[in-house]
Amino acid sequence: MAHVISDECVMCGACEATCPVSAISAGDTKYQVDPDVCIDCGACEEGCPTGAIAAE
Repeated sequence: MAHVISDECVMCGACEATCPVSAISAGDTKYQVDPDVCIDCGACEEGCPTGAIAAE
């Protein structure tokens, strides 16, 4: 079960920096999590200052 990033994302990049497996990349309007790479560790969720990331 991968994490997902909501529209609350402000494109700060904190989540990308905290992901240990590089599953997060910048999209057009928000960051995106690649569900095939995500290991569901929750590091991105903890590092998000806006609370835009949650388990799917």
